[in-house]
Amino acid sequence: MQLRPYQETARARVHEAWQTVDRTLLVMPTGCGKTIVFSAISRDAVEAGGRVLILAHRGELLQQAADKLAKSTGLFCAIEKADEEAHESLARVVVGSVQTLMRPARLARFGEDHFTHIIIDEAHHAIADSYQASVRYFAGAKVLGVTATPDRADRRNLGTYFESLAFEYTIIEAIREGWLSPIRALSIPLKIDISNVGIQSGDFKAGELGDALAPYLEKIADEMLAHCATRKTLVFTPLVATAQKFASLLTERGFRADWVSGDDPDRAQKLARYANSGPGAALVNSMLLTEGYDDPATDCIVNLRATKSRALFAQIVGRGTRIYPDKDDVLLLDFLWLTDKHELCHPAHLVAESDEMAKALTAAAEHAGADGMVIDEAALDEARREVVKAREEALAEELRKQRNRQRKLVDPLQWAVSVNAADLTDYQPEFPWEMAPASAGQKAALEKAGIFPDEIRCAGQAAKLLDRLEARRVAGMATARQVRCLERFGFQHVGEMAFAEANRIITRISANGWRLPDDLAERIKRSKA
Repeated sequence: MQLRPYQETARARVHEAWQTVDRTLLVMPTGCGKTIVFSAISRDAVEAGGRVLILAHRGELLQQAADKLAKSTGLFCAIEKADEEAHESLARVVVGSVQTLMRPARLARFGEDHFTHIIIDEAHHAIADSYQASVRYFAGAKVLGVTATPDRADRRNLGTYFESLAFEYTIIEAIREGWLSPIRALSIPLKIDISNVGIQSGDFKAGELGDALAPYLEKIADEMLAHCATRKTLVFTPLVATAQKFASLLTERGFRADWVSGDDPDRAQKLARYANSGPGAALVNSMLLTEGYDDPATDCIVNLRATKSRALFAQIVGRGTRIYPDKDDVLLLDFLWLTDKHELCHPAHLVAESDEMAKALTAAAEHAGADGMVIDEAALDEARREVVKAREEALAEELRKQRNRQRKLVDPLQWAVSVNAADLTDYQPEFPWEMAPASAGQKAALEKAGIFPDEIRCAGQAAKLLDRLEARRVAGMATARQVRCLERFGFQHVGEMAFAEANRIITRISANGWRLPDDLAERIKRSKA
């Protein structure tokens, strides 16, 4: 088994994390081979004399894990689900159904120390009682949770159980390095009114969403005919009835369309037919194919299941991001969902570092024209510049209000904005150690570096600030005090200055009696023009 470079790094980081913690996370986008990575980690554990339990919650995921483990490592694994039992097997790897192993009688057939390692596939489910029943029983085992990019709420919830994030590989990194297809977002100006759809368990009620969607299905099918006829398309709907109706509408328009559901007796046949189809094929499903489904040739995703969950949205889009010969990108139709009560997930949320950046990216996509906008590193950089510009303007206003406020130290938020550190301006703690108060040592180090420590909310924020300060020092960038000083005189983009340049300018101002020399005043004037 030859791992890709990022997969090898992930594998090493997990083993490093297990040196200091018992429960760690691996975050990797759909299509980047997380099953291959945890298969390699399983093989490492077996070669060290251990036994591994791989937990999953659906039959397809169980079989997929078993097949890939055998194919990539040569390891035989036993299955523990329903009528299949593994407690007497000689296999050192067991792939287990959560629904089966949550039963005390099934767990009791194994010794509490039977497994040395537990791997939880789709780990955003890990805090559910069904999963916790197994991990609590095998309390001495090292635990790895593997998931695609979760949303912030999921990450904070996972932080109540997992102790660290061993490794994270982002969608943008995967696209840049050629391991995922670029995402082309096309904004469709069709206004779908879901303002009266209720919320259940944190997301839109599927039944009400299906009812609200019904009047628009003809127009949506027309939009698909205009934009997706030469592509291979997966469509996600809130209800099976919606999937059936929509597949019929697509067939009328010339698509080779099928619908599929969990109870469909012809499901396997329809999946095989889609797998062997090319451009012009469409497969409509009611949330059946969000996890564990692979068809790399799919190059168009139409999501008619509006959602507030970034994790769910990432799973849906991930069905189309795998690379495939002659596949240039994956087209993602983004409809204008009308709701005055809730924020919805858009393509931008897959890559954006904050809600501000997501809004900037979404606005750019809406004005991108008929070909849509490729959401890549360049688009992300442009959105980042827009956000930084807005923050700088807000900061300038705040500085004007505080002009008479004499503080020798720099407010941490102001400094983060000045140095374009989006991860610091939008930072939220996720793991217990991050949520703890900043230590006396951290506060002392920050104050020494020129940061006002009383504004620090937690240890995680302090650690990130100190890491960034050290990285800037090593790179020879302007210090926090230099940034603060020059911004007071009206200089812009000071965070991008080198230490030497900032020092030279401050020395000149000081030598001029702390008044701006004429050439520097002219420089500031030109920068604001």
